Amino acid sequence: MRIVLNTLIAAAFISFAVQAEAANYRDRSVSMAVQAGLDLKKYLGKWYEIARFPNRFERGCVGVTAEYSMRADGDVRVLNTCRKGTLNGKVEVADGSARVEAPGRLSVNFVPWLPFARGDYWLLYVASDYSLAVVGSPKGTTGWILARTPRISAKERAKAEGVLSKNGYDVRELEDVLQK
Repeated sequence: MRIVLNTLIAAAFISFAVQAEAANYRDRSVSMAVQAGLDLKKYLGKWYEIARFPNRFERGCVGVTAEYSMRADGDVRVLNTCRKGTLNGKVEVADGSARVEAPGRLSVNFVPWLPFARGDYWLLYVASDYSLAVVGSPKGTTGWILARTPRISAKERAKAEGVLSKNGYDVRELEDVLQK
């Protein structure tokens, strides 16, 4: 029992330490607005990461994709794939789950043995044809522009950045993600 308790305490400490070191890309005094009327079933499928705010868990990742599918328990499977360094680099996969907390608001966990290590995943915008999405978190430590294709138009990029700005993000901090 003592070993289990010590492990839980250590895991909690690590989780809080990692969160404390994360950069904040958002003015948290600005209210965040999530996508109204999100159809989760239309959101499922493969998305390409177009741009992101730098984060420790995607450091050195290019060719990033995220695939969402329904799980038998009603949660969403999240399968993130990254190539390290180059488009031909080593493939790394993170397999997690997301749970709907409220319309347009999900929480994601990639550490199933640490159930309280959930991250906010709020859908700030989804195009009517579900070809473009903007995701953020209230803390402002993460944010992404996602698309169904590896590239988007300048007009789509401007729309996505406008959504991020409206939600308090400093879009100058975005980094483009190399795609095929």
